[in-house]
Amino acid sequence: MAIISSNELHTQFQVNSSANSTQPARNTRSDHSSIAPGELAIGVVIGRASEYFDFFVYAIASVLVFPSVFFPFEPKLEGTLYSFVIFSFAFLARPFGTVIFMEIQRRLGREAKLTMALFLLGLSTAGIAFLPTFAHLGMTSLILLSLLRIGQGLALGGSWDGLPSLLALNAPENKRGWYAMLGQLGAPVGFMIAAGLFAYLLSNISTEDFLDWGWRYPFYVAFAINVVALFARLRLVSTNEYRHLLDERELEPTGIVEMTRSQGRNLLIGALAALASYALFHLVTVFPLSWITIYSERSLSGFLMIQMAGAALMAVGVVVSGIVADRFGRRRTLGSIALLIAILSGFVPTLLSAGDIGENVFILMGFAVLGLSYGQASGAVTANFSTKYRYTGAALTSDLAWLVGAGFAPLVALGLSSHFGLEYVSLYLLSGAACSLAALSLNRALEIRN
Repeated sequence: MAIISSNELHTQFQVNSSANSTQPARNTRSDHSSIAPGELAIGVVIGRASEYFDFFVYAIASVLVFPSVFFPFEPKLEGTLYSFVIFSFAFLARPFGTVIFMEIQRRLGREAKLTMALFLLGLSTAGIAFLPTFAHLGMTSLILLSLLRIGQGLALGGSWDGLPSLLALNAPENKRGWYAMLGQLGAPVGFMIAAGLFAYLLSNISTEDFLDWGWRYPFYVAFAINVVALFARLRLVSTNEYRHLLDERELEPTGIVEMTRSQGRNLLIGALAALASYALFHLVTVFPLSWITIYSERSLSGFLMIQMAGAALMAVGVVVSGIVADRFGRRRTLGSIALLIAILSGFVPTLLSAGDIGENVFILMGFAVLGLSYGQASGAVTANFSTKYRYTGAALTSDLAWLVGAGFAPLVALGLSSHFGLEYVSLYLLSGAACSLAALSLNRALEIRN
């Protein structure tokens, strides 16, 4: 994957390490394991892609499967809304997972934390794959599904490994936007694999077989990918050189009370600054799929293929965002794209009610804009955190952004559009863009004042 220059990253690491050579390094051993700098970037992409694949397998199943197999006693719309309620549980649990696993890291170490978190993620995902349906267990199946979804959220919060922060801190001054977008590539890659797998199953087996046993296979695959990702990431975090770099940069957990007391303002601004991007995230992935499933007769596998094409455009947009951000500034880029999202919000009712062509145009446009925005959404204001708080601050900012911007987006969008019309989806997305612009403006004003 020729995304970054390994030599350039290696040179930068040497410069930064030399600049910090006078600082004491904790837990540093005399024998440094050999680790190619490019592996850090690849580790970020692999780790995020595996998490996003797991994420989208559940998201797609919450539309195509769960309303029928876990809520058969409700009409399709209500069953999907209930499914989206359980979908949101992971986002509610994620900040708690970050706090819990940060404490585990402080006591047992980074390797133990990552192993336990990804083990919990794999166990929760595999549990869903083997979960009996409502027809077999009744309400118990809904309780178990909810618990397993909470387990996924806790695990995702605990799977933060510090690789993105390490790349950001060691990135050249004029290429921070480029390095920031690397981890974001995991989203379109994960979506394309998940959507492709579901599209294949829908095209090759009957609906009855798909709802009986076929939907479970993507969860098996997600479990297998989690195992591979665990070993790939442990190979990095367990090396002495990686530990040495983290120690030099003081990328260690801080207490949640100290964090919120000292950095509460930065946490809030960071979460709101990316609100437009995270809201759009589910309005082009999960919500349109639910809308098509309930109100359209078009082929679901064909629609998933259109979304895969959109995800490819998103990947291009993510890469372009790195180039644009390095030229014009990351926050200016994020603000400009928030304005573009606000403009796009006005076309939601027209496009989604214009038949197949209008739906396709919305998906492709939405994914392209999402790539430009999401490529820089993860770290636009995390530079506000001092080095001491960067590790925990970046993790909690991401958790809060997902919770506020994306956690309830499918539920709210489907509920509003079904009961009041698609115009309310426009207002929902527009409000997200307004919050992002307000947070970025506030952040700029505070910087000037300081």
